[in-house]
Amino acid sequence: MAVTGFWPIYKNLKATLDYAENPDKTTDKRFLDNDLWATLRYVENDKKTDQTVYVTGINCPKQRAYQCMTATKRRYGKLGGNVAYHGYQSFAAGEVTPEEAHKIGVETARRMWSSVYEVVVTTHLNTDNLHNHFVVNSVSFKTGRKFENHIRDHIKLRGISDDVCREYEKSVIPFTHFYGSKKAFWAEKSGRPTHRGQLRKDLDEALSKCFGYRSLEYYLKSLGYRLERDFRYEHPSVTADGWQRAVRIDSLGEEYSKERIRERLLENQRKPELYAVVYPERKRKPLLSLEYEYRKAQQMDTVTLLFQIFIELLKFCTGGNIERQSDRPLSPMMRAEVKKLDQYSEEYKLLCDNYIRSPKELLLFRENLSAKINALEKERYALRVKLRRVKSPEEGTELKEQAKELTMQITPLRKELQVSKRVEEHIPKIRELLDAERQIEMRRNNLMMRKERGAER
Repeated sequence: MAVTGFWPIYKNLKATLDYAENPDKTTDKRFLDNDLWATLRYVENDKKTDQTVYVTGINCPKQRAYQCMTATKRRYGKLGGNVAYHGYQSFAAGEVTPEEAHKIGVETARRMWSSVYEVVVTTHLNTDNLHNHFVVNSVSFKTGRKFENHIRDHIKLRGISDDVCREYEKSVIPFTHFYGSKKAFWAEKSGRPTHRGQLRKDLDEALSKCFGYRSLEYYLKSLGYRLERDFRYEHPSVTADGWQRAVRIDSLGEEYSKERIRERLLENQRKPELYAVVYPERKRKPLLSLEYEYRKAQQMDTVTLLFQIFIELLKFCTGGNIERQSDRPLSPMMRAEVKKLDQYSEEYKLLCDNYIRSPKELLLFRENLSAKINALEKERYALRVKLRRVKSPEEGTELKEQAKELTMQITPLRKELQVSKRVEEHIPKIRELLDAERQIEMRRNNLMMRKERGAER
């Protein structure tokens, strides 16, 4: 099993350009092309390659690889830009011997680059995972064209490496396709919620309770999604409030292709229990219920109440409430805010601890806090000025301790100031999210009532 990859090596010394413009001028080879020289020296390191036994030059002698590559660049006048490409081919621990690893590396390099490029292949033995290094001249010795480094070249290198490994009866990593962007990949890997992750969960829920395209479309609408293209099209897509663009359902993975969804819906038709429960429960209106309860108890609108309702709504989305699907917020945009639940809780605590009920009180609190911080900072600055003219070590130690105590007082106040600034920024956003959630719930309730009246007729 081998993994592969390569990347460009850049040269950024202005002296190199001066040398290229003036052939009569001589310069030291390390000064001429430091990046290429350092790369070749690294991959030929005696301690890593067992005294260069596993070093092979392709289209150039290994002892004079640098001189040959540099001569090629000079011949075609291409000394700038990418000076070379540095690649690797790493094997699983214990799968290959040094001789096999080097043979596989040389054969891989020959098939990938040997027709037009100079390559040095080395095998490093200094880790448990034996691995090959490839240093490829960026300029072709035949055509003078530079290697362009397309995505297809990386795919081609992996394919060649897999073919050679199979010929040597070594395992290969099976190809797996990731559905989504690189940003989404790292977000999902770190456990952060994403639009696609939410959509997958909601689709799985819908596909477990529906047995036709119409019921599936209605279920998704009930969860707050809008279908840009329904299942009459080859590639159905959905979107939600706050999303920049629609998401094609079949781009979520193999289990969400139109054919696979159809199979899952047909399987559900053989489950008699689904004929009784097809749509989300009508009582699914957590925001309207919460607003009724809290406003009835407090009888007035406050910033604290706004945050309290919002946080209680977000708690329905957390793991501890996973079974309470009937109370879960419908909007995907609302569920995306769960990742900031800790921040909202911290802001809510600040509001409660300081009895802040309106934006005006919040502004007054921030002004008082800023004045207190400024007074403490001035006092600390005065102590630091005195430290410059201390007459004894004891006096200096005492002043430092006083300054340290002031710093310990300033730090939590600064944190409170930052939290209060976040509160001010989040108030309009929370209002917008709650308004959108309220409209979705009311729209869905009206839709359910019309459907029930139609069924009664």
